[in-house]
Amino acid sequence: MSDQLITFYDDATGERTGLTAAEFGHWVAATADLLTRECGLRHGSRAGVLLPPHWQTAAVLLGAWAAGIAVSFRGWGAAGLSPETGPALDVTFVERRRVGSWLEDVPPAPHQFVLGLAPGGGPTPDVPRGYRDFPPAARAHLGAPPPPDGVKVGSAATVDGTTFGEYGAAAADVAAARGIEPGERILVDTTACEEPLIWLLAPLTAGASIVLCANLDQARLDDRIATEGVTRLL
Repeated sequence: MSDQLITFYDDATGERTGLTAAEFGHWVAATADLLTRECGLRHGSRAGVLLPPHWQTAAVLLGAWAAGIAVSFRGWGAAGLSPETGPALDVTFVERRRVGSWLEDVPPAPHQFVLGLAPGGGPTPDVPRGYRDFPPAARAHLGAPPPPDGVKVGSAATVDGTTFGEYGAAAADVAAARGIEPGERILVDTTACEEPLIWLLAPLTAGASIVLCANLDQARLDDRIATEGVTRLL
């Protein structure tokens, strides 16, 4: 059985990146430290996350939540985050390939990060003007301790006002409904499951580990299940 908490595959590129709980925890703490100490954000700040399911997305989301920051990740329109009428954002995280065609649709924020989602958290090529490259920015904070304030259950986890307590309860309900048990290893086809409540929080809340598969090659599925010790498909 793998000791990795999150394992990411991209069958289009051949990437496999695996992180233990300790390694992933360092990225989460580094993200929170970047947002709080360097960007000056605090409980009640707002983040927009326009990223696909990915281990770096998981670090961004959990890092923001660890810092008490409310997040939108459902797409700008669905979350009511239009540039003209949506609530103000303090920071945005955007996938590099979307910047060219989506830039005019991304609400402005004082802090803007781009992610190329390169293997192993490598740097993003051709960083657009006005953006910072997230992986090296976060990597500079590796080794930082978790935020001292922690998560407050009554604070907003999402920009629509859902609290951390409500969101955590919803994740536990999803895990129970899907039959996810502690110690399981859950394989997720990223094209079929983009909601972080399902692909990220439900397994982690239940004490399971995650195998994220982008561009999943169905011909490799049986071998992937055997190699990674997968116990359940999500």
